[in-house]
Order: sequence, then C-alpha cells, then structure tokens
Amino acid sequence: MGQCTELFHSTGKGAAMVTAVAYRLVNQRKYQDKTLAPLQLSREQLLKIMQIMKNEMKLGLKTETHSTATLKMLPTFIQKFPDGTERGKFLALDLGGTNFRVLLLVLRNRPRMISQTYQKSYSVPMEVMQGIGEELFDWIVECIVEFLDYMGMKCAPLPLGFTFSFPCIQHRLDQGVLVNWTKGFKATDVEGDDVVFLLKEAIKRQGELNLDIVALLNDTVGTMMTCAYENPNCEVGLIAGTGTNACYMEEMKNIEIVDGVEGRMCINTEWGAFGDNGCLDDIRTTFDRLVDINSLNPGKQKYEKMISGMYLGEIVRNILINFTKHGLLFRGFVSPVLKTSGIFETSYMSQIESDRLGLLQVHSILQNLGLDCTCDDSIIVKEVCSVVSKRSAQLCGAGMAAVVDKIRENRGLNHLEITVGVDGTLYKLHPHFSTIMQETVKDLAPSCDVKFVLSEDGSGKGAALVTAAVKQSN
Repeated sequence: MGQCTELFHSTGKGAAMVTAVAYRLVNQRKYQDKTLAPLQLSREQLLKIMQIMKNEMKLGLKTETHSTATLKMLPTFIQKFPDGTERGKFLALDLGGTNFRVLLLVLRNRPRMISQTYQKSYSVPMEVMQGIGEELFDWIVECIVEFLDYMGMKCAPLPLGFTFSFPCIQHRLDQGVLVNWTKGFKATDVEGDDVVFLLKEAIKRQGELNLDIVALLNDTVGTMMTCAYENPNCEVGLIAGTGTNACYMEEMKNIEIVDGVEGRMCINTEWGAFGDNGCLDDIRTTFDRLVDINSLNPGKQKYEKMISGMYLGEIVRNILINFTKHGLLFRGFVSPVLKTSGIFETSYMSQIESDRLGLLQVHSILQNLGLDCTCDDSIIVKEVCSVVSKRSAQLCGAGMAAVVDKIRENRGLNHLEITVGVDGTLYKLHPHFSTIMQETVKDLAPSCDVKFVLSEDGSGKGAALVTAAVKQSN
C-alpha cells in the first residue's frame, strides 16, 4: 500500500510538472502572438494606407498645402526621356548611402545601346558623413580625381550628372537645395544650401577638373530613367534598399507649384516622410517608436523606418529583446550583444528567411552573432523576421498601389499598363520582399497591370542618361 501511495504521489507530481510546463508554453505563445499581431496588417488597413497616400500626394502638389504637406512631391524638372540617339562620354556621381560611386558612360553607334560603362565605388567614412559639409564635398572631388586619373581622363572636359539621393527643392535641373539629411548623414552647413553650388566650389578648390554639372537628380529618378532607356513604358521609379522612395510622371496640370500645364514632369515623392504628420500612428508599434526615438532623426521618415533596410534589423532586435525579457528567447538572458544597436543587420533577415536554409543554418547565424540559442529560439527568430519583412513589403506595396492608381486616374483610364524600374538591396536580395510587394500592388490596384523591372546600376547610369538627353537637346 505504501509503494502505491508513493507511486501515486510521484506520478501526480510529474503530471503537475508537465501541466505547468505546458501552461507556461501556452502563455508564452499567447504573448508572442499578441506582441506580433499589430505588425500583421489586414487588407482593410492596407487599402486605408493606400488611400491616405493618394490624398497626401495631392496635398503635396497643391500650392496652398505644399509647404505643410509631409509628402513634398518635389518637381525634378525632368520632362524628357533619352530617345536612344544620344552620343558621347558622360560622367555621373551617385551619393545616397554608405557608398559613393563615380561612373563614366559611353554612348555611341547603335540607338538605345550603352557601349561601355566604367565605375568605381568608394565607402563613405563615418566622419565624412557626419562631419563638416565642405569636407564632404572635398572628399567627393578627391574620389572623382582618383577615378579620372585611373581612366586617364583627369583634364578631359566632361558633362556631369549628380545623383544625390536626399530630399532637395529644385527650381531647375542643375540646382537643388537640400531640405534635410536622411540615411545617417549629418554633415553640417549643407541643409538649406544648393548642393550643386557646393560641389562646384569643391571642384574650384581642387583646380584641375573640367566638369560641366548639367543635372541633379534623385536615385529614384535615376532608376526610372535607366529603365526607361530600354523600356519606354517605364514611368515610375522605386527604391527599396537602405532607404525607400518613389518617383513617377505626373501631369503638369496637377503640379500647381510649377508653371505650365502641358505634358508631364517627373515628381520625386520623397515618400519616406509619409506618416510624419501622424496619419500612420494607428499602425505604428512600440518597436517602431523605439527605433524612431533612438534614430538620428526622431519623428521624421516614419514610413521609411517601417520599410527600409536601414531600420528593419533594429525593429527585429527590439522585438527579440522584448521576447527575451519575457522568457521566450535565449533562456531569458539579454546579452550585451543583443543590447548593441545595429548589431542585427537587415542582411541577416534575408539569410534567415531564405527557403534554402534549415534551422541548423539559422542557429549558426545566431551563434556567429554571439547569441547562445536553442533550436526553439531559431524558430521564433525566423518568425519574427518573417513578420517584420512581410509588413515592410506590404507597406511598400500599398504605397506603390497608390502611385500607379493615381496615374490611372490622372489619365482617365479604366485599365493602366505601366512599368516600374526598381533598385535597392532589399528588393534584390531579400528572398520574399519582391513577391509580397508585387502581390500587394496587384491586390490593392486591380485596374493596373504593373510590370517591375530591375535596374542595373540604375541611379548613377540614370544621371548620365539625363545629362546626355539635355546635352543632345541643347
């Protein structure tokens, strides 16, 4: 009898322990689902975002609301596409992130055929990105000199196009006043000034170059122009990489902030600032707010901070910290590694979400980061990455749906066929971003047949092509 009693108590104790563990796991799963739920957007939410975007675009184009609109809808003064008959050698600069590129484009012989492209990439030092403006432009000129020296063309007279991927107010094609820095740049004495003038002054200080700065444009515009060179139906540009932005061809009659009503002009939406007026606050999460507060530009570029590669890894890292504190991950230990801002790069998300990788490889990625993880940890991390990147792609898709549907409405069409030129590492390298984004556009804008074309070296090449088109017409 005593043995039976002992066995009963032992069995009962074991059952209680199993029940307690199961209860804890159920509660942890409930917490996980509840925490991730606000990041999972419904179709109704995406349709609302699309409509808000269209309304904000209209406000940015109107004279009376342009100054207060969060979408600045900046005129680029580009109305003419290259027609394929351009000839000559054209220099292009491309500054818009942690890399700066110098590119030489040679156009000759057959129409719409780029004969040769030479380029070199330079990593922008942090002290240059966040130092004195004059030193930034002197550094740019040093890179140009080094490149042209290598090409044996240091003293050659060359027309130049400058892709400058930051919001600028332009009153003509070869001038642009920087509104504000983005993407981690903070160089002083540049905001509020004409960046073309600053570049010309740096060229003068160098004293040996013979360059004619013909055009200033955004990387989004450059991407569109490159794709349009080979595909004339391309009238939209999209960047989904370190940052995000879009441009498109708007009817002149709708652009109240520019004189003229005939034809179309390319508009740089600067849609990264979408939501800065609070119109997206109902979908922003605690983790979005944490990333925003700890960024270099709190309160600005809210849409970009939910989409672009510069911020997605930080959103994931903050979620992982939250889960760890609640005992869901890493045995409840928040390691110094996990506390380090920027340690979880967006590129890791692309690797972790790859269909080709099993959990062992995910486990290996986390271990290499210095995170002591279990197989269960790997499953949760993969799910977090998937939720964050899916929302990013859907938000980008909702914005693009707004752009193409506005074009359709502008032209009074029941059905629009249009091509979008795309560039950016997030779009190119993430295993699911492009598919989810395209599916979202198709779902939200069913009256638009949208073809997405990847741009190779788009932004720099586009600046050279715009320069070539201008020189051809003069």
